[in-house]
Amino acid sequence: MAANFFKPQQKRGVPVQQVQAAELENQPWVEKYRPKTIEDVSAQEHTVAVLRKTLTSTNLPHMLFYGPPGTGKTSTILALARQLFGPDNFRSRVLELNASDERGISIVREKIKNFARQTPRAQAVSSDGKTYPCPPYKIIILDEADSMTQDAQAALRRIMENYARITRFCLVCNYVTRIIEPLASRCSKFRFKPLDPTSTSSRLQHVADAERVPVTPAVLDTLVSASQGDLRRSITYLQSASRLSASTDPPIPITPTDIQEIAGVVPDAVVKNFARVLGVDNRARKKGFDNIREKVREIMREGYSASQLLSQLHDLIILHPTLTARHKSRCAMVFAEADKALCDGADEELWILEVALKVHRACS
Repeated sequence: MAANFFKPQQKRGVPVQQVQAAELENQPWVEKYRPKTIEDVSAQEHTVAVLRKTLTSTNLPHMLFYGPPGTGKTSTILALARQLFGPDNFRSRVLELNASDERGISIVREKIKNFARQTPRAQAVSSDGKTYPCPPYKIIILDEADSMTQDAQAALRRIMENYARITRFCLVCNYVTRIIEPLASRCSKFRFKPLDPTSTSSRLQHVADAERVPVTPAVLDTLVSASQGDLRRSITYLQSASRLSASTDPPIPITPTDIQEIAGVVPDAVVKNFARVLGVDNRARKKGFDNIREKVREIMREGYSASQLLSQLHDLIILHPTLTARHKSRCAMVFAEADKALCDGADEELWILEVALKVHRACS
């Protein structure tokens, strides 16, 4: 009775395959389309090439994966572990911890040390009929390791040395500078680059085709620009947009505006219109304080984020084809001052007006 207590409940008369299919259908797309093998990882050719060789030699070093969010760091090490150990040995050979939640020295001394010191069990025959390398060591994955305290990282250093024969560590972080040098020096470093637009679009198209969601190239471009190289975020936006589209009868097609609304970014039309009022486009300049103040009030009434608006306006000005380098450098200083003020808690409307007036003066 106790042994079956934690098993998932199955409805009477419903086949197991049907239950599993329903669970898969209800999964978030980020988990559903997480790479199953390292060959499925997008746009990280150098890292995949090195790890592919470790699969043949099974001689895995301690590793440090770092790079921006959503670039495939956690997915890569999980896929590698599955290819090394197979489904039967994965649970007993792999310990995955999120260091942002369990980051104290007590976790290192108790949970991590206890798992690291256990000798791996002998390789079992895989239930799926496939043969896996199953090397004689375990893997401990510390996600968001840059959130660990200095004391916890120092304690981890000794554990990595003592149990290196039977345990390998993989530290996953966004900021490699927050990992203490003695710990980083014991690991092979792998930098994960932000995904290029082509790789992101290709992966999003694959997900859309698998889910039978019609998307246009304009929608894919908007997903790529709104996520800024974060594939996890772009897949989440696509799933939210598909649910919004399917909520009507008949389903309405997904538009770039829908993606921008879901992503919380300011629509391109609003940013371009604001830039024209500020005189960024010399052909449609509107001079005068009253016009600018009225436009700022109109934008604030719409409830847009000040930091998001200034970020998009900054990108538009810096990439503008007709503005000179002098104009752009003046505007960049204005945005830097505004960013510092907003981080310190300044009033959003006043600083948007301040930026608007200074940009107007810089572009005139």
